Amino acid sequence: MPLSATIRRVGAIATKRSANRATLDEMSKAPPPLSLRLGHAGTRALEALARARGVSKAEAARQAIEEAAERERRRSGLAAEVRRLMEDPADVEEAREVAKMMEELRGSW
Repeated sequence: MPLSATIRRVGAIATKRSANRATLDEMSKAPPPLSLRLGHAGTRALEALARARGVSKAEAARQAIEEAAERERRRSGLAAEVRRLMEDPADVEEAREVAKMMEELRGSW
């Protein structure tokens, strides 16, 4: 076998080993498993969620946790935005003006 072919072959093997090593390194950093008791209602809800999504109960639980965390992040962001707007005198005045205009447009029915 020519030297260039040997180098390519060795390089391919090294690349494959590097990829395997990287995958194993990532796996070793995984957090420890979590165990929890759901109770009857939680178990039924998890089973229904898994069935509806066509995934395992473990995957349904992971998805639900990630979705709940995302909702919480959005709520926190929204609450911070509301606080910022409430502290802005110009925005508060504009909101009052808009409310007054809407009230005038409503008229008396």
